[in-house]
Amino acid sequence: MGKQRIDIEYPLATKSPNIVWEQISTAHGLERWIADRVSEEDGVFTFTWGEVWTGQDVRNASLVEYIKYDRIRLKWEEDEDETSYWEMRIEKSDLTGQLNLLITDFTDDSDADALRTLWDANLQRLHRASGL
Repeated sequence: MGKQRIDIEYPLATKSPNIVWEQISTAHGLERWIADRVSEEDGVFTFTWGEVWTGQDVRNASLVEYIKYDRIRLKWEEDEDETSYWEMRIEKSDLTGQLNLLITDFTDDSDADALRTLWDANLQRLHRASGL
């Protein structure tokens, strides 16, 4: 059984793709809003939530696609569904000239609402951390 695709569009308070790209494509940028710690080595991003003394969740995501100032696509290493991935894409609004962050992710049908809530919380942290 395949997974459900989730698409979320988030308007950003900037017209600079450089600023957005730094936040979505580097370990330092992702650490500001996705996880407690993020590191990257040879195209594998390691995301860590929590502290050693309270229990940690550590997940690795492999870089699938990287088009500078456009999109970054990652795949969780433990995800057995070959068609699923998660992607962050920058798109410019023709109407306002502002940038939008488009998120694509995949989940089981029963977890769709939880995944949307998680991305909403992440995007709120992105806004607080960077003003985007």
